[in-house]
Amino acid sequence: MSPDGRRSAERRPPADPSRSVEGLREQIRHHLYRYHVLDAPEISDAAFDALMEELRALEAAHPELVTADSPTQRVGAPPAEGFRPVTHPQPMLSLANAFDEEDLHAWHKRVRAGLGDRPVEFVCELKFDGAAISLVYEHGVFVRGATRGDGVQGEDITPNLRTVRSLPLRLRREADPPEFVEVRGEVYLPIRALEAINQERLQAGQMPFANARNAAAGSLRQLDPAVTARRPLDLFVYQLGAVRGKRFETHWESLEWAREAGFPVDAHARRVSSIDDVIAYVRDWAARRDTLPYGTDGVVVKVDSLDQQAELGATSQAPRWAIAYKFPAEQAETRVRDITVHVGRTGALTPVADLEPVRVSGVIVRHATLHNEDEMRRKDVRIGDHVVVQRAGEVIPEIVRVLPEKRTGEERRFEMPAVCPVCGSPVERRAGEAVSRCTGGASCPAQVLERLIHFGSRDALDIEGVGPKLLQQMLDRDLIRDPADLFTLTKAQVLTLERMADKSADKVIAAIARSRRPSLSRLIYALGIRHVGVHVADLLARHFQDLDRLAGASFEEVRDVPGIGPTIAQSVVEFFRQPATRALLRKLRAAGVRPAAPAASTGRLAGKTFVFTGTLERISRREAAERVAAQGATVSDSVGARTTYLVAGASPGSKFDRARKLGVTVLNEQEFLGLLESR
Repeated sequence: MSPDGRRSAERRPPADPSRSVEGLREQIRHHLYRYHVLDAPEISDAAFDALMEELRALEAAHPELVTADSPTQRVGAPPAEGFRPVTHPQPMLSLANAFDEEDLHAWHKRVRAGLGDRPVEFVCELKFDGAAISLVYEHGVFVRGATRGDGVQGEDITPNLRTVRSLPLRLRREADPPEFVEVRGEVYLPIRALEAINQERLQAGQMPFANARNAAAGSLRQLDPAVTARRPLDLFVYQLGAVRGKRFETHWESLEWAREAGFPVDAHARRVSSIDDVIAYVRDWAARRDTLPYGTDGVVVKVDSLDQQAELGATSQAPRWAIAYKFPAEQAETRVRDITVHVGRTGALTPVADLEPVRVSGVIVRHATLHNEDEMRRKDVRIGDHVVVQRAGEVIPEIVRVLPEKRTGEERRFEMPAVCPVCGSPVERRAGEAVSRCTGGASCPAQVLERLIHFGSRDALDIEGVGPKLLQQMLDRDLIRDPADLFTLTKAQVLTLERMADKSADKVIAAIARSRRPSLSRLIYALGIRHVGVHVADLLARHFQDLDRLAGASFEEVRDVPGIGPTIAQSVVEFFRQPATRALLRKLRAAGVRPAAPAASTGRLAGKTFVFTGTLERISRREAAERVAAQGATVSDSVGARTTYLVAGASPGSKFDRARKLGVTVLNEQEFLGLLESR
């Protein structure tokens, strides 16, 4: 042996690869815990990446050592054909809402009535603006993740959830994981990440996400986990569901265990001992929620003792031991730089305020619709005005009021144009209507583009990846002139478009091909008939069952459909009498577009009529309408004597007042979901 010991080193047996792999995994899990849970990293990103590369190299050399919970297995599953349903170990109930401090006091009074004079403590947590999920761990290993779905059953999105870096694939041994635990949480996109993704979508000609909740849900429901992995999703855990092999006394104790196990738990959660402390917490975060790097729209308050939670129990819709306080719509002040006109698919001219960019509810707002000339005059919005804006229902930017005290005299009134700003055709405003319209019809490029956008939109044929910019390119290159031309596009034609690679072209062609078999109601809505929204399209589809029957129907036949009035009937009949419409239908049939007739109106809700108003949180209005229609109900756009239920979300409109006057039963979202889930 040489004096420096080199020969001995050469003869030393090689390290056990299984021990090396497991040692690296433990190091990586430790650093992930320090980074995502404690927010106190010990090493640089470069050093962490080096550990990951070393582990990948070892696993590549010894593939028999690869395990499902290895940190390298974040992405690796092939694209799925769909999501299989999963029944939750315990129902994921909705929460009752509180909109002011009086509601909180009323809830507290109910809690005290249920528990008597015993002391009660509460846990206050921020309500995250993301997508609710359920995570199942067996013996400390992540085995399944699912969306909330209807609360009883969700969709299996395990491969996509594996891509979320802050989600532990194996729980820390220090926390002594139980044999089975279900963990509830919220996957979200940080505000800056959402802004970056929306900018990318706009550049790609795609519609931006309306809010953080839609962005998170859309990212988690990608069929290809690699797409999800490219989006910087994050996670907060806020509840334990079913647990076997471990017992907790309080909700606070379960949160502390979750943090120790490796889950990110919001550091702003607080345990308090009185309703006054709860209200102080709510007031504090209502004032400074815009300082957070993620979206929050309220505070969730829970009774801390798990025994007391069990004693209070739950209704069919929501637990009695928890309530969600909703922050008022966030408002901000900005200035109107200009007022422009947007030309829609029906020729409607909509004035739009061009704003100095301002952050509202976690999103940068640059534009706000002024709806029509009368609304603009009513609010007296002028170019140069200082205004207060908010996002209605946390989604649509709107001007709440003008600040006339800040006027300098240089502000200018806006006049609606006499001719279309796009095609130069005369603009007319019919008697009794609030909207001015371009008379250019199919010769107006703006209307043609908007009709194409509408045709492929989510509630219509839902042609993924074919957005405004891509459609504009197709029009500019004379590849298409109407929606039917989309179905005759070839891959070679699509490849001529800017920034279009081979795989992207394949996706566009595949997305168009998938839309050849829409439901009849979706196709009717996609045609863009004036006054025909999603609900009216469903009514027409269920009544006529066939597009040709609808196209040949008389005014009386359409008018007599329950929920359809004379104005809608006249619009439908006039639309199908136009030669351009008949030509489009022929082209669609020739291109292989075959709509599926809806199922017959039978089910436990047959004979019931639903109307929806306001913003729903847990379910879109389109999905809500489809679900009641699937159970035999009729969906209408207006409240009348035949209305059975009005489902009222946040910020309900005049339909709510009319329903009260007529004595129509009004359901909130929790009650509506409970009605759907009841048997």
